[in-house]
Formats: sequence, C-alpha cells, structure tokens
Amino acid sequence: MTRRSQRSEAGTPLGPILRRRAALVVLLLAVFGALVSQVAAQEQDPRVAAVEENLWRVIQVRGRSPEARSIQERMDHYDVPGVSIAVLDHGEIAWAKAYGVRNGDPGTPESGRPVYVPTLFQAASISKPVAAVAALRLVEKGVIELDRPVNDYLVSWKISDNRFTRDTPVTLRHLLSHTGGLTVHGFPGYAVDARVPTTIQVLRGSGPANTDPIKADTVPGSIWRYSGGGYTVVQQLLEDVTGTPFPQLMRELVLDRAGMSLSTYEQPLPPSRASEGAHSHLSDGTGGDGPWHVYPEMAAAGLWTNPTELARLAMDLQASYHGEEGRLLSPEMTRTMLTPVRAGYGLG
Repeated sequence: MTRRSQRSEAGTPLGPILRRRAALVVLLLAVFGALVSQVAAQEQDPRVAAVEENLWRVIQVRGRSPEARSIQERMDHYDVPGVSIAVLDHGEIAWAKAYGVRNGDPGTPESGRPVYVPTLFQAASISKPVAAVAALRLVEKGVIELDRPVNDYLVSWKISDNRFTRDTPVTLRHLLSHTGGLTVHGFPGYAVDARVPTTIQVLRGSGPANTDPIKADTVPGSIWRYSGGGYTVVQQLLEDVTGTPFPQLMRELVLDRAGMSLSTYEQPLPPSRASEGAHSHLSDGTGGDGPWHVYPEMAAAGLWTNPTELARLAMDLQASYHGEEGRLLSPEMTRTMLTPVRAGYGLG
C-alpha cells in the first residue's frame, strides 16, 4: 500500500480515523453491555419481581386471598400504553424500569416506540412542588418573603384588591399552600396547533385563554382550596422579581442542582426534544387531539420529567429534612416546606 493510498481523499491519515472509529465501537459495545447487565440484574432482583407480579386491588375482601396482578395485566386492563417506575429505598434509587410504548396510537407514524427510563412524561400537578422549591430558594436568598403581600413583588399583573383581600392580603405562603382564596382549580391545556395565551392572558382570563380570570373570592388563609391559579401567580411573581424566563429560572434554581438534567419546564416541548416525550392518551388508549397539550401555566402543570429524576429531587429533600445539607434547601427551610399549613398540605 502506498503512502498516498493510506490517506482519505481529503488528505487526512486513515490510521487515526480508524482508531477513533474502533474506540467508538468499543465504547458503544461497553455501554450496551452495561445496559444489558443492568436489565438482567433487575430481572433477577426479587424486589423488582415483587412489584411487577404482585399488584393488589385497593379494596380487599375479608376471607379472600389477595388476587395479585402484574403490571402488564393492569396496563392492558386500563389501556395504558406505557409506564415508567423508579423505586426509592432508604434514600437511594433501588431500581428504575420502563414498560410498554410511549405512543400507543396505531394511527400515528411513531406508534410502538418503547418507553425507556429517560423518557419524559408530563408531570401535571407534580410541577407544583418542584416550582415551590424554586420559590423557597429565593426566600432563602432574601429575594422574596413568605409572609409579605405578593402584590409588593408583582409588576406585570397584580391580584385585584377587593373585600376579601382588603384586611388580609395574599402572601406567598398562602399561594404555595393553596390557602390564598384564589380561583381556577386547574388547567386543560392547549392543543399543539392551537393559539396559546401568555401568562398574563391566563391571569386575566383574556385572549385565547380557556380558563376564567384568577382572583380572590375568599379571605386568604381562611380555607384550603386547591388552586392552580395560585401557582400561576407564583410563576409570574418569580419572573417579575428575577427578570428571568420561568423555564430558565427553574433550570438554574432547581433542575440542574437536583440532577434533573433531562427535565424541563419548556412549553411547548422543543421540536428537537419531541422524540424524548411520551404521548398523552385517552382512557381507551388512543391519542387525543395531538401528542400532548401545551401548558403556559408552567408552575402549575408544565413540567416534563421522569420518575428517576423526580426521585433525585425527593432524595435531596428527604436528606435535608433529616438534617443533611442538601443541594436545594436548608434543613430548616425543608422542614418549613413539609410542615402542614392547612388540610395536610405544606408549601407545595
């Protein structure tokens, strides 16, 4: 072989290229082997089998032996195409596993693609406690206070004063504990091809918003009532006091620090990441009006995540609650967060 024949057409020596390709192949094989070994180990783990094959009904009949069901049987029964699980045991992730497909609608070209442990799901209202952690981090930094009127911080929009708030203004503690007396229980979201309102339009109930204006119709602190509207106020408050878009703020304050590198509050999910997301499905297992809904109400319902990454956040808060210095909140603030304010609910 001549010296010239040992080079590519661009003149680059082939030896280093082949070595890099060989190294890449070895690396991929090693990663694949590790994954296979991990899956094999999980399949042999009795703790995994205990969950996979021994699901019991919520209601048990006295005198009858519990009838165990498998995860797959329950998925078939409820027309659930895909499931992802992470199990915490003594402050560690004992195991994580995924089942089924992320798109079970046979009418779409992406049908049948499997769910993996990293696959992202829409977390719905689990978005709220994660957002609450961000708010409490700003409290610890001295940027905002838990018991100061939120209208002192809101700039782009404010809670309208009325007879309910005249003597008792709404505070951040109220909003995080669902005791602010604010309206709008939850949000239906928007189809991916629909007009999506801004946060201000959601707060005002104007433009393409599909929910009512958010306002106080009860004296703050007097009752507990679930309010996604209250968390949308928190979202606007955090943006107003920091000048940072909410998805970026959540990444900086919580997600990166908690090891939730795949999770995001971006709405809609960026096209470049669409292949990472599990599709939403109706109760019969088929798709609805698109792969998922878009939620401009990000603090209330906009988180994309998976069980493993949520478990990391839970682990950090558990450790902090027991006195260890976590990556998110101090032990004192974690205990404040997890102390019930009313009806068993803490801050988030």
